[in-house]
Amino acid sequence: MHARPALAADAGAAVPAPGALPLTPAWKEFFRHFDLGDPQELNRRATRLARQLRDNGVTYNVYADEANLQRPWPLDLFPLLIPADDWAHIEAGVLQRVRVLEAVMADIYGPRRLLKDGLLPAALVQGHPDYLRAMHGVPPVGGQHLHMVAFDLARGPRGFWWVVSQRTQAPSGLGYLLENRSAVSTQFPDAFEAMNVRRLADTYRGFIKTLKAMAPGADSHIVLLTPGPYNETYFEHSYLARYLGVTLVEGGDLTVRNQRLYLKTLHGLQPVHGVIKRVDDAFLDPLEMRPESRLGVPGLLQAVRAGNVMVANAPGAGFLESSALLGFLPALGRELLGEELLLPALHTWWCGEPAALRDVLPQLGQCVIKPTYPWSTSRGTFRAGVGPLMSDEVLASWADSIRRRPEEHTVQAYLPPSQMPTWQSGPQPGVVPRAAILRVFALTDGAGAWRVLPGGMTRLVGESAGLATMALGGSSADTWVLGEEPAQEAPDFDHSTLVGITPPTPRWCSASAWSPAARPRTCSGSAATPSAPRTAPAWRASRWARCMARKNPPSPS
Repeated sequence: MHARPALAADAGAAVPAPGALPLTPAWKEFFRHFDLGDPQELNRRATRLARQLRDNGVTYNVYADEANLQRPWPLDLFPLLIPADDWAHIEAGVLQRVRVLEAVMADIYGPRRLLKDGLLPAALVQGHPDYLRAMHGVPPVGGQHLHMVAFDLARGPRGFWWVVSQRTQAPSGLGYLLENRSAVSTQFPDAFEAMNVRRLADTYRGFIKTLKAMAPGADSHIVLLTPGPYNETYFEHSYLARYLGVTLVEGGDLTVRNQRLYLKTLHGLQPVHGVIKRVDDAFLDPLEMRPESRLGVPGLLQAVRAGNVMVANAPGAGFLESSALLGFLPALGRELLGEELLLPALHTWWCGEPAALRDVLPQLGQCVIKPTYPWSTSRGTFRAGVGPLMSDEVLASWADSIRRRPEEHTVQAYLPPSQMPTWQSGPQPGVVPRAAILRVFALTDGAGAWRVLPGGMTRLVGESAGLATMALGGSSADTWVLGEEPAQEAPDFDHSTLVGITPPTPRWCSASAWSPAARPRTCSGSAATPSAPRTAPAWRASRWARCMARKNPPSPS
């Protein structure tokens, strides 16, 4: 059920030949499909991979780097391989955990029994900035609070998978992993087919079909709400909107009239029944949340309360992202489901509990220190600190900070993730092991039903940061879930979109410019109507984004 670490070599050593590698059977099968002893051939494949990403305009924006705002998306040549038995364990554990989280949402915004019985501290719920009191007692449109949930997993040295964190507000990665799959599978087509890699399209198709069924209205119109071109993952927003065949919009493209949401178009207002949001809840509605926000839609929460629009995920799910909550989920699983959790989380202590504070202070050197309220502007937040990389002086400073504000700190056991083979190009090419974190996604597949996307976004840990984050030098890899049977797919299937209608001819930056979702322009110049879902290549979407950023620079907020 659990695989051994994929590679056991030292992290800094380049490995020239497969015979020197202690490989699992899956990796032996992968390397069998090409000559690992020919580094120049792999260098050529890596060059083709980088060229494809560059031509497609795949970027990741970094706010801190004004000189290089749009960085090329870093993608390794080799995919992470997950055998079928490993995946079966991950899938069962993720499906169970998402049921617990949905039950927690139903209780917290309903009877609040978990708070009354002391199973959850009020400071982690009502004291969390992302808990929305305005949504208490509001039944979720479509009968479900959560529609997509991401889990970050690490595999320890003994091969066991552990939950590191969870994302419930606006989880990123669903678009980038599609681009990763398209790029990497092109470089290794023989291995991709021979190893029965499970396909992704059917899960995405079921997801968007379910959202349309849950949204009010006979012919539901779904939009994807983006903060705009300056957001770090804007490429993913445009790519995902095109792939799902939904309308890409910014807040200014929408308006609420009589508690109903509408899209502004050159042909008048068009009803909107569902929103896939990539905007954090704090910016979603300036009338009820942050008044200075230009990213949301005034009156949107009232339209949700009236039952006239479905938002995925429902506003108010952000408190579930707190790492402090991980320590309480085993008891919640027993209480809400009557089950023990199949997929364990790393040991986590919320320092707001005096007993936990006493226990964890002597262990800071072997732990990761995380904010209890991440990304909050009203509560203390900070960048996570990795204890094993800290000096004694820095650890002492962290301990003082925790004693002063214990409730704002959460401490998690440090797990050195297992490593996977990566390809190092250059004058001394070779295989180099790097630690990897896997993000997997659970997507709704009907009322109360879920599917785990058979793949994920693998992030490689940066050499100096010790954390798998793209902003601190991390990179990504494709994720291949290996099946026991050959994958079934139509021979003429279009991998760039789930729908197939020829797009209109684009006219860049004109009054009817073509959008990343291949739709006619709306009045405010960034959204699109739901008429022509099939699009041109991704580099055009990126070109459109740069064009619109020059015409309509976002206001600071």
